[in-house]
Amino acid sequence: MQRASDLSATIALTIAGHDPSSGAGITADLQTFAAHRIFGTSAVAALTAQSTLGVSAVDAVSPRVLRQVLETLQADLPASGIKIGMLGNAAVAAEVAAFLGDKQHIPIVFDPVLASSSGASLLEGEALDVVRSVLLPAVAWITPNWAELAALSEVPVTTLAEAQAAMQKLSERAPKLTIVATGGDLARPIDLLRLPNGEFHHLEGEHIETTSTHGTGCAFSSALLCRLLLDDDPVSAASGAKEYVAEAMRRAKKIGHGRGPLDLLWTLQ
Repeated sequence: MQRASDLSATIALTIAGHDPSSGAGITADLQTFAAHRIFGTSAVAALTAQSTLGVSAVDAVSPRVLRQVLETLQADLPASGIKIGMLGNAAVAAEVAAFLGDKQHIPIVFDPVLASSSGASLLEGEALDVVRSVLLPAVAWITPNWAELAALSEVPVTTLAEAQAAMQKLSERAPKLTIVATGGDLARPIDLLRLPNGEFHHLEGEHIETTSTHGTGCAFSSALLCRLLLDDDPVSAASGAKEYVAEAMRRAKKIGHGRGPLDLLWTLQ
């Protein structure tokens, strides 16, 4: 694997929501990029009022402003890879899909954030149709948890067999898609990786006793992008991202009164 220090021109772009508590969203993505020694740029898709205790407000940005941000970055700092997180509404999702239209030659990882860990909705219902029909075919990777996988595939997901069936349905809509269904909420954490050729891999983990779980999905998808930019193969990239998040949970200090942030910069210590 190439050292990140050898990739001075490598730029990772995150298009996601802003979490003012820095546990999730764009601020967490940028920390994860830095932890892998990759330069990060960002485009805010939505503003939130949130802390470790939950989300109290969400406001998607203007699609016009988002388009201008993306075009400005592309003109001067073109991304080597893109991570997409919370989008907020259908108009923003459509704008992002349009931006991705000519970028199929770079790794694009989509974390389909539908709700916060505290249960607050982060994506308007009608946006799901745009995500299914327009955004999925434009990305290379998607990293849903089981609830997000069920919503996107419209197939119940309560067992590993059902998760595989749901992943198969998603692949029929987007045949080139690589899917990692994360199972961090399970008693026995197992992530399922499905490659475009139909091959499945089980990535087993361990249950970590901690309340520092805010932003695990954001960190995983961003770490996955970084590993791909560092030339990992798909299985190694997913496994490496999973271990990065697990160690960030193990090292996290108690911050806040709810679900605290991870120690995303542990690799630099």
